Amino acid sequence: MGAHDSAFVRDGSTGNSIAGNQYFNATIALDDGLRLLSAQVHNSKGSLRLCHTNCLLLDAGTLQDWLSKIKYWMDRNPNEVVTLLLVNSENLDVSQFGAAFEGSGLSQYGFTPSSPTAASTNWPTLQSMISANTRLVTFVASITYSARYPYLLSEFTHVFENPFTVTSLSGFNCTLDRPKAVGSAPAAVAARMMPLLNHFADSELAAGITIPDVSDLGTTNSPNTATTGALGLHAQTCQAQWGQRPVFILVDFYDQGPAIVTADNLNSITPSGRSTRNSVKASTGTRWDMPSSSRGEGLVAMCLLAALWLL
Repeated sequence: MGAHDSAFVRDGSTGNSIAGNQYFNATIALDDGLRLLSAQVHNSKGSLRLCHTNCLLLDAGTLQDWLSKIKYWMDRNPNEVVTLLLVNSENLDVSQFGAAFEGSGLSQYGFTPSSPTAASTNWPTLQSMISANTRLVTFVASITYSARYPYLLSEFTHVFENPFTVTSLSGFNCTLDRPKAVGSAPAAVAARMMPLLNHFADSELAAGITIPDVSDLGTTNSPNTATTGALGLHAQTCQAQWGQRPVFILVDFYDQGPAIVTADNLNSITPSGRSTRNSVKASTGTRWDMPSSSRGEGLVAMCLLAALWLL
């Protein structure tokens, strides 16, 4: 289970920005059992920053600072495997991402599959990754693979996705959206690509401007398998169409539902040792599980929504 746009938090630290996709930050999400975190990366004045569409709208600080927080968590949780999915919004060179990973120290956990430039048919077990201490899988959409940074994997070599732009609860489906060159979801499965299920809805603020939909979260993130728009039904439907369970699922506001119940149901597990998050949105600011001197920046300009629309 994964947090879509996990760096963009709707809480006191961002003035409860309506552009935020989560109520809790990345390390809290990891505490709560999520093991996939996604984020958008932009180049702002020569610095790789986590910005929601535009750095003037919602700026969650530098990529390196965010990666440092993930490393801090992984240092203290040596038996956990984490996956990152970074959106390369401006087609930046892989070396820029590599510099951020090496600068944060997170590269030490980077996992390299046996065939980094082709969909693998032989992914290791979680235990073997833990034993080797290569517990971080990183996909970037999209980069050109480099042997200098073998742990930075081009997403669409290994993963396929269903559509992610949904503004109606009846709009969720299982058709292949990316990479289009594969042709269809069945073809992607046959090519041993791993399915990622996008399941989050947007609402239209104005013509051409959408924001994360919070009004329907009770349905969107529900594990129910009989209700239109529910995560449980969407996952079940795609499993039937693909002939396998989604390997990854991305949701907004993961604590609602809570969404992770659907993953538990798909995997037929009863969780233990997981933090339980009260499904009440954070309103007092973001807590990061690391020293305060390492906190990243969190800037928001809600009033710029209209301004950006007019540009």
